[in-house]
Amino acid sequence: MELADTLRPDGDPNGGVLAHLERLETRMHRSRKKLEEPQTVQAEETALVTEIQKLRRLRDKLRAEVKRRQAGVSRKVKASTANVEPDQTWEITEQEVLERKWENLKAILQAYRFTGLSGRLTSRGVCVCISTAFEGNLLDSYFMDLTMQKPLRIHRHSVPVFIPLEELSAKYLETNIQHFLFTVCEYLNAYSGRKYQADRLQSDFAAFLAGPLQRNSLCNLLSFTYKVEPRGQSFPLCARLLYKDLTRTLPTDVTVTYQGMDALSTSWEEQRASQENLFRTKPLHHVFTSFARKGEMLDMSLVS
Repeated sequence: MELADTLRPDGDPNGGVLAHLERLETRMHRSRKKLEEPQTVQAEETALVTEIQKLRRLRDKLRAEVKRRQAGVSRKVKASTANVEPDQTWEITEQEVLERKWENLKAILQAYRFTGLSGRLTSRGVCVCISTAFEGNLLDSYFMDLTMQKPLRIHRHSVPVFIPLEELSAKYLETNIQHFLFTVCEYLNAYSGRKYQADRLQSDFAAFLAGPLQRNSLCNLLSFTYKVEPRGQSFPLCARLLYKDLTRTLPTDVTVTYQGMDALSTSWEEQRASQENLFRTKPLHHVFTSFARKGEMLDMSLVS
């Protein structure tokens, strides 16, 4: 009881043992100055010293008791932690990981909102919108609904089936979501860019085509027959463009052949090789724009 009464840090208005000790030391210091008789001073000092030593012993006892109680509490906490099931600890860790992924995803969406990548929070997680573009032209938009659970997964999406989304998800979604989104953007922008070029060829340069444009769903294989001078007497050419790298908008392999001609003169061969290089280095509609300009220049020379 004595120990409990002495400890009262909140109930004792005078501050407890340590404050009382300080007051006694102050009294001793004042007594040395005020008391005039040496014997009285000596007796007062002796009494104060005795009281101070007693309080110091009590202080040391209190400190030892506090340390003992703190050690007991620490042991109880460790014991209670040891009794927690492994699955519960794992769940807490997983929850923290998911929260970090959530914050990371929101930061990514904020950083990429001006580059065609945006999103909004949903009850499951987040819905990501990827807006594609080519040469400053806004094209199609695609959506991915991500579920922020364990494991992180795609609930639904509108990404074309020929984009390797499952492969990219298994490779990057859990370990590096930023790289995952960036890679999906690359694939979708490249696909939209190839599709845009093929559409422009059919709509704006149909006069140059000697037959229908053939393309697959991924638009990574195009073949068509064309003439460099639509109103002239040039021989038709057959072009085959293959895009092995699905993240690119320019073909990796280009083959141009003259239809119905086995042997070519040196000048025709040079022209064929030059056109192969054009298809390999410039978008389709740019190539045919250059053909149209050459035709206009040819018409002007004939008129003059």
